[in-house]
Amino acid sequence: QVQLVESGGGSVQAGGSLRLSCAASGYTFSRYSMAWFRQPPGKEREGVAAIASTGSTGYADSVKGRFTISKENANNTLYLQMNILAPEDTAMYYCAAHLRGGGLLDSGSYSYWGQGTQVTVSS
Repeated sequence: QVQLVESGGGSVQAGGSLRLSCAASGYTFSRYSMAWFRQPPGKEREGVAAIASTGSTGYADSVKGRFTISKENANNTLYLQMNILAPEDTAMYYCAAHLRGGGLLDSGSYSYWGQGTQVTVSS
């Protein structure tokens, strides 16, 4: 049974940093593409960053240069380093795994999802 558990969210002032983690279990971690998505209050879920099983990465334009996705196969953990945070980054952040097909940042492409971790950025 695949499980994804996010952690690392919290409240931070604009300009600050947070690192999100997603602990995965129930599958061979290195085989699946993974991604981070977020859902701001009252808005649709959007792709933030993704890392393919090959190691290639992709980012939403809104976070390029500020966020970095990485993974540690030895620990079965996906990370999202978020720097220079802004109030518009406030959202529930989710990790996802197993790209069935479609775009790396398309929420409909992933089979498995975590429960999310809240990030709140104050101005």
